Amino acid sequence: MAREMPMPATAGAALAQKARRDQALGVTIEARYTIGEYDIAILSARESTGLETWLRENRYRLPAGASRALQPYVRQGLKFFVAKVNLAEQAKTGFAYLRPLQFAFDYERFMLPVRLGMLNANGPQDLVVYALTRNGRVETTNYRTVRVPADVELPTYVRGEFPAVYKALFETQSKREDYRVVWTEYFWDMAWCDPCAADPLSPDELRRAGVFWLDGDVSPAGAPASEKPRAGGAQPVLLTRLHLRYTRDTLPEDLMFQETRDRQNFQARYVLRHPWQGDTAACAEAKPYLDEVAARQEREAQTLVRLTGWDPAKVKTRMSMHPATTPKWWERLWR
Repeated sequence: MAREMPMPATAGAALAQKARRDQALGVTIEARYTIGEYDIAILSARESTGLETWLRENRYRLPAGASRALQPYVRQGLKFFVAKVNLAEQAKTGFAYLRPLQFAFDYERFMLPVRLGMLNANGPQDLVVYALTRNGRVETTNYRTVRVPADVELPTYVRGEFPAVYKALFETQSKREDYRVVWTEYFWDMAWCDPCAADPLSPDELRRAGVFWLDGDVSPAGAPASEKPRAGGAQPVLLTRLHLRYTRDTLPEDLMFQETRDRQNFQARYVLRHPWQGDTAACAEAKPYLDEVAARQEREAQTLVRLTGWDPAKVKTRMSMHPATTPKWWERLWR
């Protein structure tokens, strides 16, 4: 018995069917394009459950509860930037790794929507924000912004293992603040160096990072001469580095920022004071000096313990501490 086989849908019919499905879910594709190794889509949505369904049907992997996290952004009328890796295009780039996504947009609110990142978070998350501005330091308005502990004396041995020291310092301080503080680690005016922790970014590097005001036609009207674009290495740009460790419960709102008028440079610096290693036998001032060194090293050990939470006994074992000189019995009698 012959049976009529269904005819395959044409490409046009398939697209029309997909458009009807998108409309039923309340999702609108505002733009779609391929750049480099990424297929990009800009979406708007009427409801979060429809957006979640659309993303799953289009093979985006989402954890459970995604619609609840998407809902605040849908209510605000925000657009969604979604990307897929295009393996065929990635092979053409010649890179073995994926290049970072970089995009620009205009928005009246100075904010960063980080709550979506908590959907698949496993434990505390780390976030580093670099803000390039014209007028001053950047801080958050809905969380405390605090300078990371700095300008203290530490034992000299930390120089050889400073990454581990700073990692422990940051974790300990963040935990003490219940992961509810945004830390300022660095703020510097790139127009001058006295000193600079590193060479200032070049004009080309700044432009690629999004600094649009280096060209004369986009400078603020009436800006003083000191803020005009410079032909040399120094540029009218201020760099703020913010660092945050947070959890799903300690970050109930997205980060809101403001540019302040504060231009006072700051960097996290730690002082290492090396004691004199020469022969003290012939030096009349050796005893009071060594006593002062021993007291100073004790303070350095206590500071490191306070900042990192490390075991005091282990810290002192790592230090080549100068013992304080014990006065002779006659020195206590006849001073």
